[in-house]
Amino acid sequence: MRLQLPHLAELKRGPLPGWTVQDVPDQRGLSAVITGANSGIGLETARVLARRGARVIMAVRDPVKGEAALADLRHDNPDADLAMGLLDLADLSSVHRFVEWMKAEDLPVGILINNGGVMAVPRSTTVDGFELQIATNHLGHFALTGLLLDRLLEHDDARVVTVTSIAHRRGHIAFDDLMSTRSYGRQDAYRQSKLANLLFAKELQRRLRRAHKTGIQSVAAHPGLAHTNLATHLTEDSRLSRVARLAEGVASRYIQSAADGALPILRAATDPLAEGGALYGPAGRGQLRGPTIKVKPKASALEVHDARALWERSVELTRVPYTVLDW
Repeated sequence: MRLQLPHLAELKRGPLPGWTVQDVPDQRGLSAVITGANSGIGLETARVLARRGARVIMAVRDPVKGEAALADLRHDNPDADLAMGLLDLADLSSVHRFVEWMKAEDLPVGILINNGGVMAVPRSTTVDGFELQIATNHLGHFALTGLLLDRLLEHDDARVVTVTSIAHRRGHIAFDDLMSTRSYGRQDAYRQSKLANLLFAKELQRRLRRAHKTGIQSVAAHPGLAHTNLATHLTEDSRLSRVARLAEGVASRYIQSAADGALPILRAATDPLAEGGALYGPAGRGQLRGPTIKVKPKASALEVHDARALWERSVELTRVPYTVLDW
């Protein structure tokens, strides 16, 4: 069964109360790196930041889709300051090459938005030997953040925004089987990776404070239920047809546009009052849609022991040590 989502024109739009794109401050003089910026929430985040004057560095895996996204943004704003770099989060060598390219081009970073990801894909192994979802959604971003941290620390008010999902609420970190070699479920692996995103964002904030790096904040955000292509693989498996039917019913009532889904990310990235270590998302029922506020994560996302254990395991797997945060 194929998941039928409403056309964008049919979505329940209109201005949401509370924080909106009109509240995004002037971003002139800032550079923002956005992973997965060629579509969906990443593209809409890039659009708003470019309109506000930021230099937007689009980190994309597919150069053809990246060029199409660049053309879209330039059509929307001919004066936009845009750059595009190739980045495959599932390949650590690609992460290193992207950072090397940025340094060779002398591209500064004031905002890093860890947005790119995959969802509910069939099990596969990356070139580094990792399960694809934990590799793309968490480990790639962990490595990218660590490699760009020195550049971020050059700014007085830098932000690292890590995009998680409401799916983290059903997530569990299988420390004894992080790569899902013994047992693999598409949704379970996705939920684990999204909980890992949140644990990483909170642990990064703690380590920044302990190292007295007060000029940078780590903030988390989730878009609620937004109209994007992330769920492409969700209905490929007939066993998930019931999930698809349920999702179709929920979507008809609660889904919002990618532009509205980008609001929590934009608030986490630009609101001067955003709190380090906090999670921003929709205020509506189930955090599926609605005005952007600070929301409460699952209790396990607050487990300091798990966050530290995941951090150390991530350092071991990526070989990105974050020495700048040693204390």
